[in-house]
Amino acid sequence: MTTWSEDFSGRDLAAILQSQSENRAWGKELRRRNSALVNSRLAHVISQADYLTDRKLVQDDSLEYRRRATLLDAQLNQRSTRPLLSAN
Repeated sequence: MTTWSEDFSGRDLAAILQSQSENRAWGKELRRRNSALVNSRLAHVISQADYLTDRKLVQDDSLEYRRRATLLDAQLNQRSTRPLLSAN
C-alpha cells in the first residue's frame, strides 16, 4: 500500500472517496494473498515456519486496512452530517 496520511483537512469529499476505494481494493488484495497463503500451506508448498511468518505479515496489513477503513468511514460520516437548525 502507498504512503497514507491521516490528515484529512486539505482533502475534499472526492479525495476521501478515492482513498476509500483504494483501501477497499487493498483489502481485496489482502484477502487474495491470505487465501493463496493458506492454499500454499495446505499443498505443502511452504513450510509451517514460512506460513506463520507470512501469516503474521498479512494479519498486520489486515489490521492496518481495518484501521484505515474506520478512519475513512468516520471522515465520511463527519462530512455528511449536516448541522442542526437552531430553534430561534
